[in-house]
Amino acid sequence: MSTKTFEVTTSNFETDVLKSQTPVLIDFWAEWCGPCRMIAPIVDQLADEFGDKLKIGKLDADEHQEVLMKYGIMSIPTLMLFKDGEPVVRITGYQPKDRIRSQIQPHVN
Repeated sequence: MSTKTFEVTTSNFETDVLKSQTPVLIDFWAEWCGPCRMIAPIVDQLADEFGDKLKIGKLDADEHQEVLMKYGIMSIPTLMLFKDGEPVVRITGYQPKDRIRSQIQPHVN
């Protein structure tokens, strides 16, 4: 995990994601998921690019099923951007960095 990302869990989800003043991109992933490993360096690069304008968290899908169920996440990797406590972007499956950035950019000041 990059030093610019943080671990998201069921217990910190409300505080660190829903109540965040900054938009938060969550990477829903699992250790066994090949495409998750492929997208991980892209997520870290986005953390570097967006800096303080965007917080990036990683949520282990196997350990926090209730969060996946709440947001109807059926497959991983899924990236979800939360702004003001609401999911505003959902990207499912591996996507190139440019495509991910173009979907996130309009929501980040």
